[in-house]
Amino acid sequence: MAETVKTCEQHGIAIGAHPGLPDIQGFGRREMKLSAEELTALTRYQIGALKAFLDAEDVPLHHVKPHGVLYGMMYRDPEVCTPVFGLAGTHHEAVAKELGLPFVAELYGDVKYTSSGTLVIDRKKKYTAPSRPSSYLLLLLAWTPEETKAHIASQLNHSSVTAVTGETVELPIGDHEVSLCCHSDSPGAVEIVQAARQMVDDFNKSRNYV
Repeated sequence: MAETVKTCEQHGIAIGAHPGLPDIQGFGRREMKLSAEELTALTRYQIGALKAFLDAEDVPLHHVKPHGVLYGMMYRDPEVCTPVFGLAGTHHEAVAKELGLPFVAELYGDVKYTSSGTLVIDRKKKYTAPSRPSSYLLLLLAWTPEETKAHIASQLNHSSVTAVTGETVELPIGDHEVSLCCHSDSPGAVEIVQAARQMVDDFNKSRNYV
Protein backbone atom coordinates (compact mmCIF):
# COMPACT_ATOMS: atom_id res chain seq x y z
CA MET A 1 0.00 0.00 0.00
CA ALA A 2 2.83 2.38 0.81
CA GLU A 3 4.42 1.81 -2.60
CA THR A 4 1.08 2.18 -4.39
CA VAL A 5 0.31 5.46 -2.65
CA LYS A 6 3.72 6.88 -3.51
CA THR A 7 3.44 5.77 -7.14
CA CYS A 8 -0.03 7.28 -7.52
CA GLU A 9 1.16 10.53 -5.99
CA GLN A 10 4.08 10.70 -8.42
CA HIS A 11 1.75 10.26 -11.40
CA GLY A 12 -1.10 12.47 -10.16
CA ILE A 13 -3.60 9.61 -9.80
CA ALA A 14 -6.51 10.01 -7.38
CA ILE A 15 -6.62 7.28 -4.74
CA GLY A 16 -9.74 5.64 -3.36
CA ALA A 17 -10.56 2.84 -0.93
CA HIS A 18 -12.14 -0.37 -2.24
CA PRO A 19 -13.52 -2.21 0.81
CA GLY A 20 -14.98 -5.68 0.41
CA LEU A 21 -16.15 -8.71 2.35
CA PRO A 22 -13.61 -10.85 4.27
CA ASP A 23 -13.79 -13.60 1.63
CA ILE A 24 -10.11 -14.27 0.93
CA GLN A 25 -10.50 -17.47 -1.11
CA GLY A 26 -13.27 -16.00 -3.25
CA PHE A 27 -11.62 -12.57 -3.60
CA GLY A 28 -14.63 -10.87 -2.04
CA ARG A 29 -17.00 -12.14 -4.73
CA ARG A 30 -19.07 -14.54 -2.61
CA GLU A 31 -21.94 -13.18 -0.55
CA MET A 32 -21.77 -13.36 3.23
CA LYS A 33 -24.48 -12.58 5.77
CA LEU A 34 -23.11 -9.96 8.17
CA SER A 35 -24.76 -7.63 10.64
CA ALA A 36 -24.82 -3.88 10.12
CA GLU A 37 -22.26 -3.54 12.91
CA GLU A 38 -19.92 -6.05 11.25
CA LEU A 39 -20.24 -4.36 7.86
CA THR A 40 -19.53 -0.98 9.42
CA ALA A 41 -16.48 -2.31 11.25
CA LEU A 42 -14.91 -4.11 8.28
CA THR A 43 -15.47 -1.11 6.02
CA ARG A 44 -14.02 1.31 8.57
CA TYR A 45 -11.05 -1.03 9.14
CA GLN A 46 -10.17 -1.22 5.44
CA ILE A 47 -10.67 2.47 4.68
CA GLY A 48 -8.72 3.35 7.81
CA ALA A 49 -5.75 1.24 6.71
CA LEU A 50 -5.49 3.11 3.42
CA LYS A 51 -6.10 6.45 5.13
CA ALA A 52 -3.07 5.88 7.38
CA PHE A 53 -0.79 5.45 4.37
CA LEU A 54 -2.35 8.47 2.65
CA ASP A 55 -1.88 10.63 5.73
CA ALA A 56 1.79 9.61 5.89
CA GLU A 57 2.27 11.05 2.39
CA ASP A 58 -0.15 13.98 2.91
CA VAL A 59 -2.38 12.69 0.10
CA PRO A 60 -6.20 13.00 0.30
CA LEU A 61 -8.64 10.09 0.10
CA HIS A 62 -10.53 10.73 -3.14
CA HIS A 63 -13.37 8.20 -3.07
CA VAL A 64 -14.78 5.01 -1.61
CA LYS A 65 -16.16 2.25 -3.83
CA PRO A 66 -17.36 -1.16 -2.56
CA HIS A 67 -15.65 -4.22 -4.01
CA GLY A 68 -17.05 -7.38 -5.57
CA VAL A 69 -20.25 -8.84 -4.20
CA LEU A 70 -20.47 -6.12 -1.53
CA TYR A 71 -21.14 -3.70 -4.41
CA GLY A 72 -24.10 -5.85 -5.45
CA MET A 73 -25.38 -6.27 -1.91
CA MET A 74 -25.34 -2.49 -1.54
CA TYR A 75 -27.33 -1.73 -4.68
CA ARG A 76 -29.95 -4.31 -3.65
CA ASP A 77 -30.25 -3.45 0.05
CA PRO A 78 -30.33 0.13 1.39
CA GLU A 79 -29.46 -1.15 4.87
CA VAL A 80 -26.09 -2.31 3.56
CA CYS A 81 -25.46 0.72 1.41
CA THR A 82 -23.17 3.67 2.17
CA PRO A 83 -21.30 4.23 -1.13
CA VAL A 84 -19.83 7.17 -2.99
CA PHE A 85 -19.16 5.53 -6.35
CA GLY A 86 -21.91 3.24 -7.59
CA LEU A 87 -24.59 2.12 -9.98
CA ALA A 88 -26.98 4.88 -11.00
CA GLY A 89 -30.67 4.18 -10.51
CA THR A 90 -30.10 1.85 -7.55
CA HIS A 91 -29.87 2.18 -3.76
CA HIS A 92 -26.29 3.40 -4.31
CA GLU A 93 -27.59 6.65 -5.74
CA ALA A 94 -30.60 6.96 -3.40
CA VAL A 95 -28.63 6.43 -0.18
CA ALA A 96 -25.83 8.75 -1.28
CA LYS A 97 -28.41 11.48 -1.89
CA GLU A 98 -30.07 10.79 1.48
CA LEU A 99 -26.72 11.06 3.28
CA GLY A 100 -25.68 14.18 1.36
CA LEU A 101 -22.71 12.42 -0.26
CA PRO A 102 -21.43 13.26 -3.74
CA PHE A 103 -22.32 10.46 -6.15
CA VAL A 104 -20.43 9.31 -9.24
CA ALA A 105 -22.29 7.04 -11.68
CA GLU A 106 -20.16 4.07 -12.64
CA LEU A 107 -19.89 2.30 -15.99
CA TYR A 108 -18.01 -0.95 -16.67
CA GLY A 109 -15.57 -1.79 -19.42
CA ASP A 110 -15.35 -5.51 -18.65
CA VAL A 111 -18.46 -6.57 -16.72
CA LYS A 112 -21.66 -7.84 -18.27
CA TYR A 113 -25.13 -6.63 -17.28
CA THR A 114 -28.40 -8.47 -16.66
CA SER A 115 -31.66 -7.42 -18.28
CA SER A 116 -32.57 -5.58 -15.05
CA GLY A 117 -29.49 -3.36 -15.32
CA THR A 118 -27.52 -5.03 -12.53
CA LEU A 119 -24.08 -6.60 -12.86
CA VAL A 120 -23.00 -10.18 -13.50
CA ILE A 121 -20.33 -10.57 -10.81
CA ASP A 122 -18.03 -13.54 -11.45
CA ARG A 123 -16.02 -15.03 -8.61
CA LYS A 124 -13.15 -15.39 -11.08
CA LYS A 125 -12.74 -13.71 -14.46
CA LYS A 126 -12.83 -16.25 -17.28
CA TYR A 127 -11.32 -16.40 -20.73
CA THR A 128 -13.52 -16.27 -23.80
CA ALA A 129 -14.14 -19.66 -25.37
CA PRO A 130 -13.31 -20.08 -29.07
CA SER A 131 -16.99 -20.61 -29.87
CA ARG A 132 -20.30 -19.48 -28.34
CA PRO A 133 -21.77 -22.70 -26.94
CA SER A 134 -24.94 -21.49 -25.22
CA SER A 135 -26.69 -18.41 -23.88
CA TYR A 136 -26.09 -19.60 -20.32
CA LEU A 137 -22.33 -19.75 -20.81
CA LEU A 138 -22.37 -16.19 -22.12
CA LEU A 139 -22.84 -15.21 -18.49
CA LEU A 140 -19.48 -16.73 -17.64
CA LEU A 141 -17.27 -15.67 -20.53
CA ALA A 142 -14.88 -12.76 -20.74
CA TRP A 143 -14.71 -10.26 -23.58
CA THR A 144 -13.10 -10.30 -26.97
CA PRO A 145 -11.40 -6.98 -27.85
CA GLU A 146 -14.22 -6.18 -30.29
CA GLU A 147 -16.89 -6.84 -27.65
CA THR A 148 -15.04 -4.67 -25.15
CA LYS A 149 -14.94 -1.70 -27.50
CA ALA A 150 -18.59 -2.11 -28.50
CA HIS A 151 -19.61 -2.43 -24.84
CA ILE A 152 -17.78 0.75 -23.82
CA ALA A 153 -18.93 2.70 -26.87
CA SER A 154 -22.57 1.86 -26.18
CA GLN A 155 -22.29 3.14 -22.61
CA LEU A 156 -20.42 6.32 -23.54
CA ASN A 157 -22.45 7.27 -26.58
CA HIS A 158 -25.91 5.95 -25.78
CA SER A 159 -26.02 5.35 -21.99
CA SER A 160 -27.09 1.78 -22.67
CA VAL A 161 -25.71 -1.76 -22.80
CA THR A 162 -26.68 -5.08 -24.34
CA ALA A 163 -27.64 -7.51 -21.58
CA VAL A 164 -26.34 -11.09 -21.51
CA THR A 165 -29.81 -12.16 -22.66
CA GLY A 166 -29.77 -9.81 -25.64
CA GLU A 167 -31.95 -6.90 -24.53
CA THR A 168 -30.87 -3.28 -24.75
CA VAL A 169 -30.76 -1.85 -21.22
CA GLU A 170 -30.85 1.90 -20.59
CA LEU A 171 -28.47 3.19 -17.90
CA PRO A 172 -29.99 6.04 -15.84
CA ILE A 173 -26.84 8.11 -15.60
CA GLY A 174 -28.60 11.48 -15.56
CA ASP A 175 -26.32 14.47 -15.06
CA HIS A 176 -23.93 12.73 -12.64
CA GLU A 177 -20.20 12.66 -13.06
CA VAL A 178 -19.19 9.31 -14.54
CA SER A 179 -16.38 6.83 -13.92
CA LEU A 180 -15.45 3.76 -15.98
CA CYS A 181 -14.26 0.67 -14.11
CA CYS A 182 -11.91 -1.97 -15.56
CA HIS A 183 -10.57 -4.90 -13.56
CA SER A 184 -6.91 -5.89 -13.34
CA ASP A 185 -7.80 -9.60 -13.12
CA SER A 186 -9.78 -9.64 -16.37
CA PRO A 187 -8.10 -11.57 -19.18
CA GLY A 188 -6.45 -9.01 -21.45
CA ALA A 189 -6.74 -6.34 -18.74
CA VAL A 190 -3.99 -4.12 -20.16
CA GLU A 191 -5.59 -4.09 -23.60
CA ILE A 192 -9.00 -3.39 -22.07
CA VAL A 193 -7.65 -0.42 -20.09
CA GLN A 194 -5.76 0.96 -23.07
CA ALA A 195 -8.86 0.76 -25.28
CA ALA A 196 -11.04 2.24 -22.55
CA ARG A 197 -8.68 5.15 -21.93
CA GLN A 198 -8.47 6.00 -25.62
CA MET A 199 -12.25 5.87 -26.04
CA VAL A 200 -12.87 8.01 -22.94
CA ASP A 201 -10.26 10.57 -24.06
CA ASP A 202 -11.82 10.75 -27.53
CA PHE A 203 -15.31 11.08 -26.03
CA ASN A 204 -14.26 13.90 -23.70
CA LYS A 205 -12.44 15.77 -26.45
CA SER A 206 -15.40 15.49 -28.84
CA ARG A 207 -17.57 17.21 -26.23
CA ASN A 208 -14.96 19.75 -25.11
CA TYR A 209 -14.82 18.26 -21.62
CA VAL A 210 -11.02 18.56 -21.62
